[in-house]
Amino acid sequence: MITIVAKQIIRKDCIEQYHALAKELVEKSRAEEGCISYTSNQSIQDERIHCFIEVWKDQEAIDIHNATEHFTRIVPQFGAMFDGPEVVDLYTESV
Repeated sequence: MITIVAKQIIRKDCIEQYHALAKELVEKSRAEEGCISYTSNQSIQDERIHCFIEVWKDQEAIDIHNATEHFTRIVPQFGAMFDGPEVVDLYTESV
């Protein structure tokens, strides 16, 4: 399994639009065969900070996800809403 944590800082004027797109992305991504878990999360301390926490079966599932219509359509729209660079880290279980 591979866990992805993708952290973004969203401009305050874009939070509502971001949530609408994130909701669609989460719903469609959860329906993908290799998806184990997919959530969109908002910081309690700072409403602008969001992160996707995703768990995928393997790299092939991630590659298929990254090529889907919903991913290729929605993710580029997020870029205009960012207030700083996105940070994406991939993890595997260590114990």
